[in-house]
Amino acid sequence: MVLHQLLDYDTLRIIWWLLMGILLVGFACTDGFDLGTGMLLPFVGRSDVERRVVINSVGPVWEGNQVWLILGGGAIFAAWPHIYAVSFSGFYLAMFAILSALILRPVAFKFRSKRPEPAWRNRWDWVLFFSGFVPTLICGVALGNVLQGVPFRLTPDMQIFYEGTFFELLNPFAVLCGLVSVAMLVMHGSTWINLKADGVVAERARAYGRWAALATVALYALAGVALWLWVKGYAVTSAVDTLGPSNPLRKTVELQAGVWFRNYQQHAWTLAAPVLGILGALGAWVGLQARREIFALLSSALSQAGIILSVGASMFPFILPSSLAPGASLTVWDSSSSHMTLFIMLVATLIFLPIILAYTSWVYHVLWGKVDEKAIRDESTHAY
Repeated sequence: MVLHQLLDYDTLRIIWWLLMGILLVGFACTDGFDLGTGMLLPFVGRSDVERRVVINSVGPVWEGNQVWLILGGGAIFAAWPHIYAVSFSGFYLAMFAILSALILRPVAFKFRSKRPEPAWRNRWDWVLFFSGFVPTLICGVALGNVLQGVPFRLTPDMQIFYEGTFFELLNPFAVLCGLVSVAMLVMHGSTWINLKADGVVAERARAYGRWAALATVALYALAGVALWLWVKGYAVTSAVDTLGPSNPLRKTVELQAGVWFRNYQQHAWTLAAPVLGILGALGAWVGLQARREIFALLSSALSQAGIILSVGASMFPFILPSSLAPGASLTVWDSSSSHMTLFIMLVATLIFLPIILAYTSWVYHVLWGKVDEKAIRDESTHAY
């Protein structure tokens, strides 16, 4: 109870804003290399055995990596109910496309090697490509739309009205953000394949990964320039009650040019995020070029962390701005659950998150090592 009193409402809101970012980074760094591996599968594997090497590189861990997706969705639902309600209703078709692709992924993993016909296996290989590409692209597109503002409004009784369409999400800036996401995860997937495979498969992965790392830097920089020149940000122009109950309608908001870069000017330490995004991708390129497998993978993960965290640093305190009714934009201070709910969730997180991290680390330790092509030919040890 003493701890509950020490952690006031605004502190808990900040903690859960940070935890939401950590969960997104965790999902991108773990399930991200699964998705990237799927996108690379038809290109780095030219024969059935080579493609099975790629599939078995993620075979033992891809299901466990889904935990981060479940944790992220659960945390948003419980800690940020307004965010969950608006995003899952407004982005309904986009969410449906993502979930459909993710549902196809385990089906493809399980059924791909059930029959020996090349045509059968080739079709499932392209399903794995599709199930990696679609969620990656749409997540980036969704993030690009969040930066521009989402067309929703709230009534005084907090009823949500979304007035956009699916195809309006596919605007030029959002598509550019989607391409950043694709390049980023292709880079990450290539560093994973490079770590887990040998021979020609690893060589092809290194080649694709080097190009993807350079594309990540170029597209991320281009997105930053476009954000500065053409996308207006949102600024709260009224007093902010950081300790009051969540009510997004108790503020006024204006659109201002360049406001998404204001936090970098006022708090120079936030520049670490975009710098890490660029330097991490360049580090992945160096690691792939020098055949430093672990260095390349860690650099790629740092790049993803930097790119994702740079969005949060740019938008703070906004989480989901409204282009239709700026005053209804959702911020850290007015879209969270109650003080008690956030506290109970924090206690549960402090108990169970270390257990999840410890178990995940143990699994990766046990399953460490290269995928054995000979064992795949002999049908002796590998799952797929």
